[in-house]
Amino acid sequence: MQRVLVLATTGRQLMPCHPARARALLRKGRAKVARRFPFTIQLKDRETGVCQPLELKLDPGSRTTGLALSLEGKRGRRIVFAANIAHRGLAIREALTTRRAIRRSRRNRHTRYRAPRFDNRRRPQGWLPPSLLSRVENVFNWAKKLQRFSPIRAIAIETVRFDTQKLVNPEVSGVEYQQGELLGYELREYLLEKWQRACAYCGKKDLPLEVEHIVPSSRGGSNRVSNLTLACRPCNQKKASRSVETFVKDKSKLTRILSFAKAPLKDAAAVNATRFAIAERLAKLALPLSLWSGGRTKHNRMRQDYAKDHWIDAACVGESGTKVYIPPKLKPLKVQATGRGSRQQCLMDRYGFPRTGPKAQKRVHGFQTGDIVHAVVNQGKKKGKYSGRLAVRSTGNFNIKTGTETIQGIRYKDCRILQRFDGYMYA
Repeated sequence: MQRVLVLATTGRQLMPCHPARARALLRKGRAKVARRFPFTIQLKDRETGVCQPLELKLDPGSRTTGLALSLEGKRGRRIVFAANIAHRGLAIREALTTRRAIRRSRRNRHTRYRAPRFDNRRRPQGWLPPSLLSRVENVFNWAKKLQRFSPIRAIAIETVRFDTQKLVNPEVSGVEYQQGELLGYELREYLLEKWQRACAYCGKKDLPLEVEHIVPSSRGGSNRVSNLTLACRPCNQKKASRSVETFVKDKSKLTRILSFAKAPLKDAAAVNATRFAIAERLAKLALPLSLWSGGRTKHNRMRQDYAKDHWIDAACVGESGTKVYIPPKLKPLKVQATGRGSRQQCLMDRYGFPRTGPKAQKRVHGFQTGDIVHAVVNQGKKKGKYSGRLAVRSTGNFNIKTGTETIQGIRYKDCRILQRFDGYMYA
């Protein structure tokens, strides 16, 4: 299971401890809860301690990023903390698209003219779209957060899932990283993602797939990745050296295969666009940083027979992931990036007119929507104790969303903040 992060009385990072030990320290009054997510305690009677080095391992993805804390101990390397961070890049893109449509509609109305401003704007060097920049900031913020609560001494990050530069001719010899045990891992990982782990001809999944030439080599087909696909053994043997036009009789399926073969991989493009930006941001933490390939990650995971997951991929990143122990009962912390609110003052109807009044102040009596609170109600129909996410109301009567229900009409005087809203939801 997850280890509990520990801080000394002075705020110095100490070694993570077992949950049972953390409960004993809290029960005896020797520690207090410093943070709920990730769960961190602070000791009241200890200022220093011997710390073993921890390595932060990251597997950045287009939609989800996995992270893991790896401990090098006397009995080998093991994972003590893991999390999956779900990004909100698609939500940001949709919000920007909506904002752009509203802005353009204002220019076209018969109202005061609003001049275009794109001519007097310059993008700085290394500029990234907001949907991609949010991924970079999420990874950096969590690396910085974990550095505050644990003695991290190094960072290992997977910078690219597959090297598209080397995939032009994947069979070429003399490329050092493709020789030996890593031969073919970059290529197969790319094709598995592109063809959604299914046979291109019959669509079957969950069976061994083979790399297959769309245009056979005997007919002049090249080894470029745009001419490669995945096929199950029966389809591969049945197609043999025939052309795809002869083998596939269904015209719609043939069109789909030919168009899909040349289609770019959007998720891979997003990862490739942000890989160096993430590395540059993490370099600001002043920790030793090592960059690794996704083929190495998959090679390590498959040799150790671990299941496919983002945080498990993070545990298997790099040379230190060659032999790592993952406790069977360890469950990752699920983190969902939600942002910190919207600048839009009113909600619009289908015609673009406001259907609500302007939103009220962000904080009410010191509370904000998204805060994690504990409420104790001593009288009335809602008598009881509640813990969960808060939704503020200008009246001072708030809503608390627990794990199973939403309690409405809780007075602000009965609420106590456990953790301020930080732009993420946890599970």
